[in-house]
Amino acid sequence: MSNRTEDFDFHLPDALIAQEPARPRESARLLDATTPTALVDRHVRDLPNLLRKGDLLVANNTAVIRAQLHALRNEAKIGITLDQIRPDGTWHVLVRNARRLKVGDTLTFPNSVQTALVTALEPGGGACLRFSCEGDAFDAFLQAAGALALPPYIHRPDGPTAQDTKDYATIFERHKGAVAAPTAGLHFTPELLAAVDATGAERCALTLHVGAGTFLPVRADDITQHHMHSEHGVITAQTAERINATRAAGGRIIAIGTTTLRLLESAADAYGIIHPFAGETAIFIRPGYRFKAVDVLMTNFHLPRSTLFMLVCAFAGQEQAKAAYAHALSTGYRFYSYGDACLLQCANSIHTP
Repeated sequence: MSNRTEDFDFHLPDALIAQEPARPRESARLLDATTPTALVDRHVRDLPNLLRKGDLLVANNTAVIRAQLHALRNEAKIGITLDQIRPDGTWHVLVRNARRLKVGDTLTFPNSVQTALVTALEPGGGACLRFSCEGDAFDAFLQAAGALALPPYIHRPDGPTAQDTKDYATIFERHKGAVAAPTAGLHFTPELLAAVDATGAERCALTLHVGAGTFLPVRADDITQHHMHSEHGVITAQTAERINATRAAGGRIIAIGTTTLRLLESAADAYGIIHPFAGETAIFIRPGYRFKAVDVLMTNFHLPRSTLFMLVCAFAGQEQAKAAYAHALSTGYRFYSYGDACLLQCANSIHTP
């Protein structure tokens, strides 16, 4: 088991980075890596054939906000990406051109009466802002002045398009607050959910507001030195009860996406019991971790040297994960947010000998 960041590197040709999703969404490819002895090429529409009666699919129902803002400090242009709202009502943000700012500055926004006060600055481009509006007025401000914070590898020289507004949203979304979409959920359509329901498998949802930190690379040579970003999550008592009942009845917990998995693992105790959760999680799952809550993971293909690829290596086993990625690269799977998906079996669980 390695803690070297370089051991989670691989070469990804630019041509394999998806610039738009498959249409229809469930026509995306799905690499079935649930069997250690075989990798099977499927499509997302085949997922219901892989489910059993009594399984429980858990999705993330966060909704993406327009988190990209362009502000002015006098004549200086300041780029802002919202990260997460703090308990005191301020927003933690990532700032471009942060060297032009100091605590106490007031930022203005083109074609808007709203402003933002700089309340704190951090090394590396982080800051805290207090906006002049909140609640519904803040939502209206973002709708008018903000743009989607698409991942940097999705090339939109003129900014996100109207089609991106539709594409970068999941069918599960209910609660606004995410900067980035929980991308495994992008594959699901009403038709696919109906087919899932027909298998006797059940569904529920939790909320993890994915922050801007999800795009940050691991810069440390030793992954144990990486500082993980925190994100706000909620699991209701009803959802926790359903998950625990499924486990007790022998059903499988299938996480739709790494964000779902991270929150489930954050809410599980040492015996794998899920407890209601409302708060922050900065869990960093890497090889050596023993999983308590999830049996199967459906997830897109992630960036090299990223915490999410490290999570996949921990979940499926490093050898199986690297074999799956090598197969995906050699057979033209599409990577990242708008790309294809893989289905993985947990290789290191407290529930198996």
